[in-house]
Amino acid sequence: MRKSKILFLLLTFILTVALIAGCSTGNTNNTSNAKEEKTIGLVISTLNNPFFVTLKNGAEAKAKELGYKLIVEDSQNDSSKELSNVEDLIQQKVDVLLINPVDSDAVVNAIKEANSKNIPVITLDRSANGGDVICHIASDNVKGGEMAAEFIAKTLNGKGNVVELEGIPGTSAARDRGKGFDEAIAKYPDIKIIAKQAADFDRSKGLSVMENILQAQPKIDAVFAQNDEMALGAIKAIESANRQGILVVGFDGTDDALKAIKDGKMAATIAQQPALIGSLGVEMADKYLKGEKVEKFIPAELKLITK
Repeated sequence: MRKSKILFLLLTFILTVALIAGCSTGNTNNTSNAKEEKTIGLVISTLNNPFFVTLKNGAEAKAKELGYKLIVEDSQNDSSKELSNVEDLIQQKVDVLLINPVDSDAVVNAIKEANSKNIPVITLDRSANGGDVICHIASDNVKGGEMAAEFIAKTLNGKGNVVELEGIPGTSAARDRGKGFDEAIAKYPDIKIIAKQAADFDRSKGLSVMENILQAQPKIDAVFAQNDEMALGAIKAIESANRQGILVVGFDGTDDALKAIKDGKMAATIAQQPALIGSLGVEMADKYLKGEKVEKFIPAELKLITK
């Protein structure tokens, strides 16, 4: 009887120790998992543009797939707000900063702030003119401008008057798309750029700028807008002025632009893949954090979209 009691007590003791050890192991694993979770910060120039909303969605999907926490900040096309957003993310100790700059020059201070805290920086869609950036992911905007010029030149049979609506001055996208377009169109001496004006990648500004140009220019054959939002604004101005036969080409490939092409209102767009750019941003952040090699520039393919 006594031996049975001792055996019972011994078994009880062993089971209790095993249970405590099991609980302890579980807690340790939970703590370890919490420590392993990495955070990526994403600063977007503006979420008032469908293109950048799609870019954000692409980044969010990839972050979820790879198990990262993603914090998104909207700079509202304001460089001072952009700097504040970056400072907030630094305080939150993000492991990598993805940034889509408002302005290629103004963003340098924000990037240097991240550099000072040893936070790796990846730029998306628009490049930075300074600071330490481990990777830039974007479409080949110069090539895209060339594609737009070649399409317009071919459609106009190498002759006509063209208007160019430019994006935000100082952004790499505006500079590079304009460079590609201007150099390619210059190969056609009978095509003249009769007006060139910034509309800041904004639909309402595209409308108002185009209204003024229509009043000043009696003969316009085509419009190249450096993004779809400005192109859609220009189309509205053209329709309101009842000016027929003006070819409009945009850049980005947003849903609204694709619908306008389908409806016959826009001739073409140079389609980027914003979701891919956002997804690649998170993917490159993941590679960097794992100690893998990351290329300095990663291009996202462009496509000419027509009806």
